[in-house]
Amino acid sequence: FWNLAIYTFIQLQDFLVQELNLALGTAQPPTNLPDYYRVWLDLANNLTQLIESRKLRDLVHKMPVLTPHLLSNHRELRLAHLALGFISMGYVWQEGQYARALILPKALAWPYWLVSRELGLPPILSYADSVLANWKLRDPRGNMEIGNMDSIFSFPGGESCRGFVIVSLFVEMTASSGIMSITRSVLSKGNRIQGNKITEFLLFLDHVVPTAFHGKLRIFFSGWRDNPMHPRGLLYEGVSNEPILLSGGSAAQSSAIQCFDALLCIQHEDETGAFLTRMRDYMPPAHRQLIETLSALPPLRDFIFSCSSSDLCQAYNACVSALVDVRNYHLNIVTKYIIVPGYKAQAMGCPLSGVGTTGLNNAGTGGSSLMVFLKSTRNATQKALILEKSTVSKDTEI
Repeated sequence: FWNLAIYTFIQLQDFLVQELNLALGTAQPPTNLPDYYRVWLDLANNLTQLIESRKLRDLVHKMPVLTPHLLSNHRELRLAHLALGFISMGYVWQEGQYARALILPKALAWPYWLVSRELGLPPILSYADSVLANWKLRDPRGNMEIGNMDSIFSFPGGESCRGFVIVSLFVEMTASSGIMSITRSVLSKGNRIQGNKITEFLLFLDHVVPTAFHGKLRIFFSGWRDNPMHPRGLLYEGVSNEPILLSGGSAAQSSAIQCFDALLCIQHEDETGAFLTRMRDYMPPAHRQLIETLSALPPLRDFIFSCSSSDLCQAYNACVSALVDVRNYHLNIVTKYIIVPGYKAQAMGCPLSGVGTTGLNNAGTGGSSLMVFLKSTRNATQKALILEKSTVSKDTEI
């Protein structure tokens, strides 16, 4: 059992550093593309103003159809995917839910499809785009601190948009460090397992205003699958003759949190498990492969259970309990930023053509039944706890 597990984790360790530490922590995403793509960046960099003035759709209709042949590396492809994703979301939702676009023009749809194919990502703005690839340092010589960070592209919502992106990024960064800690503990056969809470969720309270998030920002992360505001998909002109169904950006697409689930052997079943598995299609292929590799390993929970060590069991339970706390934080944030403002907006009217109506009150931007899904993931995490009475400490064995 452990020969296989240790061998696999040694192989994964460098990969974890590269994919979940360096990608988030030290390699700042690019902000410029070759001049050929200036029109994309001009629109993306001025997106908020163009949406609020209702000019974005007209400018998209005047765009030339470009191809990605001058994008020379992965980082440029990711920036192009980010820019096209932001423009596409702005185009679809510029007029709010009642005048949503049903067709994405070829000047957007065709290059977006080609770039997405190169990256192995879907042609819609995902969590990997809006959070992992959408940050920059205000002072390149400064530290990665909230006051020194900004989003590359933004939607209406002002500082709340920046706060949403950057706080979410900090959650991912902290989670990636936790994954490395668990990996090292596995290599030492559990001797250093620790459970530390991801408290960055609490930063939302200081940097994101609930009414701005719900009333202006949230719709722009919504997709066209399992979405009551856009239920039948989006036609990508020049790509398909039928509408394509794609989910919007969602925390369920977080590679780091799904890695925790895989490492700690959290079993999500039925609709919740199927939804989380489908959300992996919206992750970068390397992240998806990592989660699948971790899921295929001999279960860490089974090993800890078989050791009959009270200390090891308590350490594992501390990790699981910390993940339960994260999911409880998430439930509280969703209640404060979505459920409560949604009911208020329904009663009072909405600032952006019906953005805050019941269409988004109970559904996640990824298409889940919001509170049902979040409670299900929290409850499944709690079930992974190992009951002390079912273990016998080796110290007491005869």
